Amino acid sequence: MTSIPEALLWCLSAGTAAAVVLAALLIRARTTRLDLHKRLAAAEEQNSATLHSNTELTARLRATEAEIRHLAGARVPDLTTALAHPHVPVRGLLDSRFAGSETDHALTAVLEQISDAVTKERQRVDAAAQSTLRGATTTIQALLYQLQTSLQEMQHRYDDPDVAQDLLAADFLNEQALRRIQATGVVCGAWPGLTREDSYLAELVVGATSRLRGYERVQVSNQLRDPVAVVARAVEPIAITVTELLANALHHSHHELPVVVTLQQGNRGASVIVDDYGVGMHADEIKLATELLSGTDDVLLTQLGDPPRSGFAAAGQLVRQYGYGVHVEPSPYGGVRAVVYIPGDPLLTVLDESAQPMSVMAPLPHRSGAQDRPSTVLPTGTRAAAPAEAHAAPAHAAPAHAAPAHAAPAHAAPAPDPADRLGAASEPPVDGELPRRRRRRPVSEPDESVPRTEPVRERSPEETGSLWAALQQGTESGRAAAQPDPPRSPEGNAHS
Repeated sequence: MTSIPEALLWCLSAGTAAAVVLAALLIRARTTRLDLHKRLAAAEEQNSATLHSNTELTARLRATEAEIRHLAGARVPDLTTALAHPHVPVRGLLDSRFAGSETDHALTAVLEQISDAVTKERQRVDAAAQSTLRGATTTIQALLYQLQTSLQEMQHRYDDPDVAQDLLAADFLNEQALRRIQATGVVCGAWPGLTREDSYLAELVVGATSRLRGYERVQVSNQLRDPVAVVARAVEPIAITVTELLANALHHSHHELPVVVTLQQGNRGASVIVDDYGVGMHADEIKLATELLSGTDDVLLTQLGDPPRSGFAAAGQLVRQYGYGVHVEPSPYGGVRAVVYIPGDPLLTVLDESAQPMSVMAPLPHRSGAQDRPSTVLPTGTRAAAPAEAHAAPAHAAPAHAAPAHAAPAHAAPAPDPADRLGAASEPPVDGELPRRRRRRPVSEPDESVPRTEPVRERSPEETGSLWAALQQGTESGRAAAQPDPPRSPEGNAHS
């Protein structure tokens, strides 16, 4: 009987142990399953993040490729165009998300390198072109000066009125070619080509006027208080500048409208004011003209347009080299006002009118109530800017082309020291004023109390040619009556 309970107890103990083992196995299996679920969830989350990251990388790569294509197809062409035409805008990034990023910095560096390379290449090519033009214009300019001298010698040699008139026309055409060649050479860095004597400012302006077609429309008013003159080294540069400003005024105004030139004197210098009644200039044109006339930046030939307009650029180069100033603005008359300001130190002086009287072609200054004398401009292109040869011409007579303003050679000597020009008779200048001489009344100067005769009206080129022909015929007749030798033939050669 006792063996049965023991057997039952043993079986119960064995079942309990088995149950415990089974329970442990179940718990372990559940734990393992939970870990597996966690690992699967983590793997799925990691895969999702990886997929999202891959998607972002793919999108960014495509956006970067689009920016590179935009750089090559749009921004670089815009940049090359803007380097020649600054008003053209250069497009920015295609995708604003790249702003300030490494990609933006890299693309900007590429644009800067391209800009630097293109600019240097343009400057190199333009410098080579300017060097070629400078050499060519210097040679052509020398030949034109020789042609000018030959034409003037023929004007002295031949007495036939028709031949003389044709020579005057040829001389004027030669002057037009010389002016354009000279301006082109100055833009390319060439020297103006001439050095004059100290010249009265009024004579300089009249000489600049004589270089232009339409010179008869220019009205010069001399408001200078003193016999102001430009020093020798600056005469030709200022004459070129005034010529180009007058050419612009004549070209952009109607052929029946005048161009008014006023000479004004201030405490520290003198000004040449040019007013026209033409079409005027837009704000952009005024800005461009101001930049060119300032002479602050180097000018490329490609910036002058097609065909090149070299007038303002040439004036700007001379402004930078010689230290005077040019300003343009809308004129109160509706056109354009241009002002050339010439500082008294060191570009102006005051001449002694008794020792060097002013040319009769220049307008008289408004001093002591004296009436203004209209300027008489040679219609042949002769340069009255070199006035040393024109003082002996009779006032208001037919233009004495037998003694043109070019007859004497240009002076290549440097300008004398201002102290030497003033001499012992000079007075110490007041601070800020021009150097002054003691005024001595010339013996030949008429009494200002006696009223002057009415000024002779300006003659047309046809009337001037007729007067010149009559003068030539009278000269030939006088020679034939006064000399026993046989008269010269109409071609100017003596009979053998």
